[in-house]
Amino acid sequence: MARDGHERVIIIGILALQGAFAEHQTALQRLSLNRTIDTIFVRTAEDLDRCDALIIPGGESTTIALLARLSGVLEPLKLFVKTKPVWGTCAGAILLSQAVEGAKKGGQELLGAMSITIARNGWGSQVESFEADLQVPGLRDPVVPFTGIFIRAPVILALTPTPSDHSIIVVAHLSPDLLPSALSSPDHSAEPRTYVAVRQGLHFLTTFHPELTNDDRFHDYFVRECVLPLFVGVS
Repeated sequence: MARDGHERVIIIGILALQGAFAEHQTALQRLSLNRTIDTIFVRTAEDLDRCDALIIPGGESTTIALLARLSGVLEPLKLFVKTKPVWGTCAGAILLSQAVEGAKKGGQELLGAMSITIARNGWGSQVESFEADLQVPGLRDPVVPFTGIFIRAPVILALTPTPSDHSIIVVAHLSPDLLPSALSSPDHSAEPRTYVAVRQGLHFLTTFHPELTNDDRFHDYFVRECVLPLFVGVS
């Protein structure tokens, strides 16, 4: 990473209450950028206050929400997402959404940062996890496929932006042939169920786990597209 004693260090937090948070830090530390990036694990509201951006990892969305409330960080998170870049992977994608289907009994607390309805465990159980090559034009080295790892992955059911919302950009999608049979019936349109990575304003979600690969291009994309534009001209 570039180091300049006079520049403003950008701090990217990783919510570290449950799930694959350490893997996100490893991926961020591999990036070669023209800006100084530091990472911290976020477990308290005080940790969150230090952050310029945040990653919410994969794991179990209901558990992450519960632990966030118990640790006093859930309400600060709801304020954070209003103004700061946030990326959610798998369970984190569920938390960023405005509505969820298939939530556990008692419901699911959400941050509501992205105009999306999502289905929890939309691909099925753990044994139905899979990998798929993704063609992603917006990544560094776009001709090289990215291996998407889908583990009890959510499925995007609907994009629901209002006229006053930021537009939603589809960053990656799957072939309709890979959809579970329940989601590929004639009663369902393939889109947006094939969408597996979308961006809306400062926010980004992936329904799979880029952090479980050795390929850091989605981390590079988040920093480059969602985080660094906020710091152009800031030193």
